Amino acid sequence: MNRASMNAKDQITTSQAAVMLINYTLGAGILTLPRTTVEAAQTPDVWISIIISGMIIMVAGIIIVLLCRRFQGRTFFQFTSDITGKWLAWILNFTVICFFLVIAALQVRIMAEVTGFYLLEGTPMWAIVMTFMWIGLYLTLGGINSMARIYEIILPITVLFFLISILLSSKIFDINHLRPVLGSGITPVIKGIQPALLSFSGYEIMLVATAYMKTPKKATKAVLVGTIIPLIIYLITVVMVIGGLSIYGVQTRTWPTLDLVRSFEIQGLIFERFESLLLVIWLMQIFSTFTITHYAASLGWSQVFNKNAKSFLFAMLPVIFLIAMLPKNVSETFKLGSTVGQASIYLFGVVPLLLLLISIVRKKGASGN
Repeated sequence: MNRASMNAKDQITTSQAAVMLINYTLGAGILTLPRTTVEAAQTPDVWISIIISGMIIMVAGIIIVLLCRRFQGRTFFQFTSDITGKWLAWILNFTVICFFLVIAALQVRIMAEVTGFYLLEGTPMWAIVMTFMWIGLYLTLGGINSMARIYEIILPITVLFFLISILLSSKIFDINHLRPVLGSGITPVIKGIQPALLSFSGYEIMLVATAYMKTPKKATKAVLVGTIIPLIIYLITVVMVIGGLSIYGVQTRTWPTLDLVRSFEIQGLIFERFESLLLVIWLMQIFSTFTITHYAASLGWSQVFNKNAKSFLFAMLPVIFLIAMLPKNVSETFKLGSTVGQASIYLFGVVPLLLLLISIVRKKGASGN
């Protein structure tokens, strides 16, 4: 699909691309980010790790944008063969598609785990997963522009309620839980970078979204905004959670962010306890991540085989369901997520850079022409 053949309804603005990236990044990871980083670093200095990780992700995202801008109007699945050849491109496309499918399945499974534990106790896991997936299918059938419009509605609502809930926990916040800064040196900070990087997963969606932007030259701006906002939210979250629960309390909780909100009450407000409200609102964010990855995987198959994307949207549902139900418990779900996240560091941190260098050397893409 060239830009000339794109319908205006298929295109998204720079702000919509940034919102899509933010929604993808702010998925289920924020519910566990304080625990995963503290477990790796064993110090409260993980907020430094998050800042460093955000800067690394910005660089990786810009590299992806530079690559995609050489092939304007085409997605990663369409231009890879121009750079590497047919067979290697097929392997890369298959790997990226599988990554998106697993991420979609993980989001659904984590959503079902949290919902079953806090809201719908006793409800079968498969029932929650299937309901969530069919609602997501309804949105993705409308195309990328319809999805972007929904995300523009979801993002302000989720961020507003999330920040209110987190900041209200300041009554139990203790600055001493964050001291001393760098008391154990820089080594723990470095150890905390990897789990922090996993929570920033989302910049890879620019491999698809850049092709649908009305002004691809502003894709770099979308990446910067789409990374800085999650970075700020992650910093606030980690600081408030560690300040409220301490690093020892964080490590013993599966969902420390939700547990922080559950640890206080405010009398006289419409909502005296905020965890249920926060969870319901945050399900929208997980829903966004699921629909983005489901759509990206289905679009990948459709462009690899040159077929209509809608048939693959339906075909991928049972695949996502089977992957989502594969882990036996929460621990296995986290383990699968960690494995996929570590693979993504190399898949989207190294491969795009190599493809960009090869395309420059071989004079492939817009600059070559």
